[in-house]
Amino acid sequence: MAKTEKNKRQFKQKLINKYRLVVLNEDTFEEKLTFRLTRLNVFIFGSLFSIFLIVGTLFLIAFTPLKEYIPGYSSSALRTKATNLVYKADSLQQIIDVNDLYIKEVKGLLTGKVSEVQFDKDSVLAAIQYDKDSLELNPSSADLEFRLDVETADRYSIFSEATKSADVVFFAPVNGTITDGYDSQKKHYAVDLAVEMNTPVKSVADGTVIFAEWTAQTGHVIIVKHSGGYTSIYKHNTSLHKQQGDLVKSGEVIASAGDTGELSTGPHLHFELWNEGYPVNPTNYIDFE
Repeated sequence: MAKTEKNKRQFKQKLINKYRLVVLNEDTFEEKLTFRLTRLNVFIFGSLFSIFLIVGTLFLIAFTPLKEYIPGYSSSALRTKATNLVYKADSLQQIIDVNDLYIKEVKGLLTGKVSEVQFDKDSVLAAIQYDKDSLELNPSSADLEFRLDVETADRYSIFSEATKSADVVFFAPVNGTITDGYDSQKKHYAVDLAVEMNTPVKSVADGTVIFAEWTAQTGHVIIVKHSGGYTSIYKHNTSLHKQQGDLVKSGEVIASAGDTGELSTGPHLHFELWNEGYPVNPTNYIDFE
């Protein structure tokens, strides 16, 4: 026990023993600097300097551009570009979703899949409390005249002819004889052109293919979206040469005419031209002769 206490005192004495560090001029042996140190002071100052060096290095890496040169860290410019790309990708995804919904609605229209509005008629009738015998349901002569005026105006205003656009020049999709012309009264919003099998069908103008599928009634159908709000539709083709999303030039072959679909009566092209969602007479824009 006495030996242990003695060793402790000796160790403590070594820590506080003073030493002198002298810097001399080698030629004249003149003292330039003198430091009085102990082992304890050297240990404390060394520890503090190491901690300061580590903390300073961490701050230098975390808050200065020097960290970009350390493997594993990305540059601020790269992170900015990545953020911008994320925003652009999100915007493009929204545009794609809108286009997909639009194409889905067009496809449903062409294939005859019209959605039905369903409601609970029993709950509607139950909510209306009235004496049906006391109601006068027969319209007056003024009401009948007003209804006739409204029906006549709506019947011809919906499919009114669009004006020609100076920005779009249309070319004939095929050269053939018109066997059935445009007739809004019969709801035949197209011209039928008699052609030979596999006659090349060309795009009437520059545009983007928004639909290229098979339908039971009209066979192979392709739809091209043009500038100025115009849309061209080509039906009863025997084959399609373009896919949805393809860009086409005016006069570029997009399909081969044929006799496909339940409504086809022989080799011909059923061609429709729409403007801003309304059918127009293609002969007002295109010379098919």
